[in-house]
Amino acid sequence: MRPISDTIQRLAKMQAGGMAHGTPDRLRELGPFQPNPGNLRGRLYVPDTIAPGAALVVALHGCTQTAAAYDHGTGWSTLADREGFVVLFPEQQRANNANLCFNWFEPADIARSGGEAESIAAMIDAVLALHPIDPTRVFVTGLSAGGAMSAVMLATWPDKLAGGAIIGGLPYGGATGVPQALDRMRGHGAPTDAAATAAVRAAAAGVPGAPRVSVWHGSADTTVVVGNLDRLVGQWRGVHDLTAGPDAVAKGANWEHRSWNGPDGTALVEEWRVAGMGHGVPIDPSSGIGAAGPFMLDVGLSSTEAIAQSWGLTGTPAASATTVATPAPAPRVRRLEPVVEERQPVAGGVQATIERALRAAGLMR
Repeated sequence: MRPISDTIQRLAKMQAGGMAHGTPDRLRELGPFQPNPGNLRGRLYVPDTIAPGAALVVALHGCTQTAAAYDHGTGWSTLADREGFVVLFPEQQRANNANLCFNWFEPADIARSGGEAESIAAMIDAVLALHPIDPTRVFVTGLSAGGAMSAVMLATWPDKLAGGAIIGGLPYGGATGVPQALDRMRGHGAPTDAAATAAVRAAAAGVPGAPRVSVWHGSADTTVVVGNLDRLVGQWRGVHDLTAGPDAVAKGANWEHRSWNGPDGTALVEEWRVAGMGHGVPIDPSSGIGAAGPFMLDVGLSSTEAIAQSWGLTGTPAASATTVATPAPAPRVRRLEPVVEERQPVAGGVQATIERALRAAGLMR
């Protein structure tokens, strides 16, 4: 096994990334839903006024986080109040994963049936039965392990999802078990784009649907390295049979946006690369959406708003970029200084250190 001392140091810090005391909780329980083979909890935000033909956003938290903490940081419920859509927050339980990570590397949990993916699909059905939501406007997004689980949902349940946004995540089907998961996070041993595409096509063989996908990553991410951005884009370009070169490129003060479009000009695969950003969700609290905190990075760019606009959830329809270097729609930006992540000393024997790191990453129970 490759030396993983650098990964251990980074993962050990993740234990501090949970929900701070006093963080507002705006969510309510979804209530009973079946089946639930993954033993997940469902939490929900429903605005006072639901817009006609409302959308549903499924938001998946990262390791050590709760649904309420993820909502507070990203601001999805705040935007839902403004735009009239509903937000579903599946939540991991410690009985399944000691660090509240979705089990994106466990074969039993990433198949269409029998694990966490099926539980999330059942939650979607339960929300659709309770509220006047357009079933063709269901989207999924998430960070880190939640981003990887978003990729799982896009691959295994394409018939339920119109699109997804993967933030600091990993490709579907690239890891089986702990050693491979650690390697993929560090950028080693990933399948080829062709193999990754084949994994998605096999996940729900014969099921219609190919959701739109956007992929977000910080160039300075040392927890899930930025090479996973390239692998995700390659995987989903293959699913949509798109060319290697993008159809449009736009640049801001600290970000670059590339898109690959379908025949009608709709962006089917999008890439957002944020210069100098570490591991987390890009936010801009000055917009009134989201709050800075662990893994919620104030970089002057509101990914929540940009993602919602690309899905057509905001009052102004999202515009597709059609010209190279044409500004992308609506993100708020300011100059971003490079992020330097402090490395924490790790005490104890080698075996104990490795085990602590694996538990912190949700890769050991």
